[in-house]
Amino acid sequence: MNCNDPPVLVVGAGPVGLVAALTLLRNGIPVRIIDKDPNHHIGQRAPGIWHRSFEVFNFLDVPEINDLGTPFPLFRSFKPGTKEHSELQRMFPVIEPTPAIPFFTPKVLGQDLMERILRSHLERYSCFVETGTELRSFKQSDEQVTAVLAKKQGEDEILEIFTTKWMVGADGAKGVVRKQLGLTFQGEVREDFRMVTGDIRLTCAGLNRVHWQQFGSMVDRSVSLRPTDEVGEDGWQFFILGADYDIEKIAQSQQLIFEIIASMVDMDITFNKLVWATDYRANIRMVNKFSEGRVFVAGGMYVHSPTGGQGLNSGVQDAFNLGWKLALVEKGLADKSLLETYNSERLPVTSDMLEVTTSILNTAVTTGTIAGWNNSIFFMLGIHYRFSDIVLDEFASPIEGKPINAYRVLDETHLQAGDRAPDAPKLMHAYPGKSDVMTLFSLYRPWSHTVLVFTPGPADATPILAALEWCDKSIVQSAVILPSSTPATPFASAANFVLVDQEVYAYSAYLVEASQTKVFVVRPDGVIGAIVRGAEGVKKYFSRILREV
Repeated sequence: MNCNDPPVLVVGAGPVGLVAALTLLRNGIPVRIIDKDPNHHIGQRAPGIWHRSFEVFNFLDVPEINDLGTPFPLFRSFKPGTKEHSELQRMFPVIEPTPAIPFFTPKVLGQDLMERILRSHLERYSCFVETGTELRSFKQSDEQVTAVLAKKQGEDEILEIFTTKWMVGADGAKGVVRKQLGLTFQGEVREDFRMVTGDIRLTCAGLNRVHWQQFGSMVDRSVSLRPTDEVGEDGWQFFILGADYDIEKIAQSQQLIFEIIASMVDMDITFNKLVWATDYRANIRMVNKFSEGRVFVAGGMYVHSPTGGQGLNSGVQDAFNLGWKLALVEKGLADKSLLETYNSERLPVTSDMLEVTTSILNTAVTTGTIAGWNNSIFFMLGIHYRFSDIVLDEFASPIEGKPINAYRVLDETHLQAGDRAPDAPKLMHAYPGKSDVMTLFSLYRPWSHTVLVFTPGPADATPILAALEWCDKSIVQSAVILPSSTPATPFASAANFVLVDQEVYAYSAYLVEASQTKVFVVRPDGVIGAIVRGAEGVKKYFSRILREV
């Protein structure tokens, strides 16, 4: 292997591959990313983005996705064969903003725009997606992965042998990586849910550009149209559903798509352009594992109903979970065994996700409505890894044989290791001369563990901070969080930050009493890796993650 070759090859430049690449780059790991398509992807595709994914993009310092996303429109359903419509429905529940949840509004953002944003962030690290470059095959040994790549140059095809240390397959369930790894892909095909989706440009005086509008019934046949200015001022994302439709034929015919929409909407429509279209049927399947040796798969290794819009979001979180672990191993700071937890943590989440989305699909097929979508479980804030071998909680009693139930609604009255770490605003620096106000989320970084020491006085934190002295300072940082009652006197501390929780947001979110000393270790993926009492617990947690130097 050439010493100048990037140590990681990412196959597939959709959102999942781009997040995997960006996470590694932000960890200081060079990446090569390829995509077999000669042109960048177009289309809205999977536009729904949930709270937990916004937090991931925040940690990766990609604010544009939240800034440019728009809230889900209200849903208006027309009765079949009439222009009479039902009362407006909210597809997903509204939650009031809290200090612990800064991203509280689910939004839609076209996948092509998301990819464009993510590519721009890769390019800041001089990492550019190589389009028209296809993975043909690969083999791996204990030390490396050797890939055969084919690159189109006009009418010619140039083969390249590329050797790297690791490979991440984000090329989807039908991609080369999954197939050549021999991962099983078991599940069921649902013939009762078939659709054509895509982007279209049309004008119709009877359609407003405020609501997501549906005609017909999902029990039989239906057309739904979501206005999106990303496609154009006359742009819409469309869905054509019908169990008896020949969806492959319809997806390949602009004329059929126009005819079906016109017949279902039954209003005067001017069709301007079909931007793109594809067919879909509900294959509910997942792989048996997410890795083999030095090769990993992320996102798209499960197919499921689009109800709830969980797929893209789950894939992004796959990539984020893998990225920091792979970076530590590549840097020589963690044993290769850490990578086994990518499988053990993400597989139960995926399995539970399929159950949730299938249940909602069954309701949609049975009732013909979006009943059941109004569920905050879709926000993905309650997803946890409490069952993981690398998390440590000295305050929770493990229950043998208890179901994992990794996909749950967030319960802010309980907090355990393996849960999402809450945010907290308005933290003030205790050191003189530092007047800026911070949030906990502004501390968390995708390359660093953050040790939060909640303690009534700075002296109580000293032995805990001393327990971190052996850790590489580039990948472990510390913050002492003091209650608002702490006297404002100067003091020295080995912590990176000493902060006063003046509004009690942090103590409330992390369920800590002002008189209590309690330590939280927040992983680079924003998950609480440990909740411990003191120095010994901190040492025990990091002994599971890092090599001692």
